[in-house]
Parts: sequence; C-alpha cells; structure tokens
Amino acid sequence: MKGRSGEPRSGEQWSIAYGEQRAVIAGVGASLRGYRAGGRDLVVPFGADELRPAFRGVTVAPWPNRVVDGSFTWNGERLQLPLTEPSRGHALHGCTPWLRFAGERQGPHAVVLRAVIEPQAGYPWRIAVETRYALGPLGLTQEVVGTNLSPEAAPYGVCPHPYLVAGAGGVDDWTLRLPASRVLLVDEHRLVPESLAEVSVDPERFDFREPRRIGEARIDHAFTQLERGEDGRARAELRAPDGGGVAMSWGPECAWLQIHTADLADSGAHGHRAGLAVEPMSCGPDAFNHGTERNLVELAPGEAHRAEWRIEALDAS
Repeated sequence: MKGRSGEPRSGEQWSIAYGEQRAVIAGVGASLRGYRAGGRDLVVPFGADELRPAFRGVTVAPWPNRVVDGSFTWNGERLQLPLTEPSRGHALHGCTPWLRFAGERQGPHAVVLRAVIEPQAGYPWRIAVETRYALGPLGLTQEVVGTNLSPEAAPYGVCPHPYLVAGAGGVDDWTLRLPASRVLLVDEHRLVPESLAEVSVDPERFDFREPRRIGEARIDHAFTQLERGEDGRARAELRAPDGGGVAMSWGPECAWLQIHTADLADSGAHGHRAGLAVEPMSCGPDAFNHGTERNLVELAPGEAHRAEWRIEALDAS
C-alpha cells in the first residue's frame, strides 16, 4: 500500500554500496531495512512497502528499551508517556520509530538522515536527531548524534535495533560470543527490571563469554560490564555452523547491550527466532527512573551526544 505520493510505507529509500556490500535505509525511523555482504543477509530485512515488524532495524531515541509504566519523575515533575507496549503497560523504544527522517546522500557509500523530536506528552523537550550510515572496508557503520534544542536539560538515550543473521539456519543453530559479565534480571511477565546479577546466575541462558551455541535459550535481557579492547570497543560475534557469521562492535558511549532471541507468541509465525536482536544502548532499561545508576545521559541545552556502532561480515575460518 502506497500513499498518494507513491511513497512506500517505510518512507523514502536510500541505497548505498561499497564493493560487495549493499545496504538500504528507510526514512521512517531511519531504519536499516536490509544489509547484505558477499551475497548474504547480515540482518533480517523487511520490504519497502511492509509495515516494519518488531522495530526491525530502527534507530531508537530518546530512550532505548522500556520506561516502566511509562512514567518517571524529572526535576520534581511527574511525567506520563503514552503506553506504546500496551500488552506489558510500558513506553517502549522512544519517539523515533515512526518519525519521518529527511535524507541527504553523501556519495555512493553514505547517507545522512535528520529529524526533530518535538515536545510532546510525557517528553516535553525538543531533540534533533542526526544519523549517518556509511559502508566501508570494515563494514556498515552507523553514528547517531542527539542534540538538545530545548532551554532546559533533557534525559536522553539511544540504540539501534538490528536483528543479526549469521547464515543458514536460525537462532537455535548459531554460536554466540557475548563479552558481558553481568545481566539485568527481569520479571518474566512484564519484563520489569529487578536486579543486576553475574551471568553465572544462569550460565546456560546468560553466559556467552566463551562462544557456544544459543540452542533453545530464550533471552530478552540487558547485559553490562562489557569486555573491551584497547580501542575501547566491545564486540559480539554470531556464527553459523559453517563458521561464517556476523559481528557487531560499539564504542564506550554504549555501556549496555540488549539481546533478544526474537521469540514470538506464535512459534510458527514468520520471523520467529529468525535473527538475534543485538542492541548496544547508551543507557540501561528504565533509565529514566534510575538515572546515572543505569548511565542515563542528561543533555544540557545545546549539548550533543554521539554514539556509534558497526556491523561486519565474518568469513568461515
């Protein structure tokens, strides 16, 4: 279904290429609609005229994950966000998922998209969001800059939402390496965060510091205390049985990582465990209610926050 302008549901389309890599970014939500390298998908794609499923590939701001009950207090004022996850009663994944971004190509390899989050119920601040997608020899890099255009400080967080694809098979078949030593435990019904624990609390479900097969583990949790290289980057790797796969790395701006095994209520539905959501986050779940304890950023008037991550193909060893 297209609008009167002939534009697809996911908005204006931007294709970029570098060597054997191809990526398509959709204007609605500044969404990574597809990314292929060497003739295979590295993320679960969706169609240009498809209503984007499960936040697939979206750029999330000004808060990642959930604000529990959609309510929080800021400078003594109680604020109530719309409950965009009605089944659990939370405000989920910020204000950008259905926001239209305007794009500007930067040569054949890169595109910049911009939008403004206007003051609204529950989030009375104006935030400019600019994101740049660029392909190069190291893979696909996305950078997001959020700038506070309001006259007062604003709470802010950001993350991407790709569902990574290692190769043949599905989540059950793939091997994950996840460099995190702590996990945020949640209530299994509403996913309300409860307490931080060592991943050894349930090693079969949470401890992937050494690569191993995901199997039937069901994960929708945030991890922290991430192992980093000398360059300050953390890195998760997902491999198929043939050894090929996909990796995602991110800088020190993202202290948290959400992992979701894409479990759907209907296990026979299209997309069930078809990809692994890997979401580097600048702050933890429900950070609007936990502040700096979960790395919430307080953007001063005129201040900008930058975060960056990269997806790359892994060859079979």
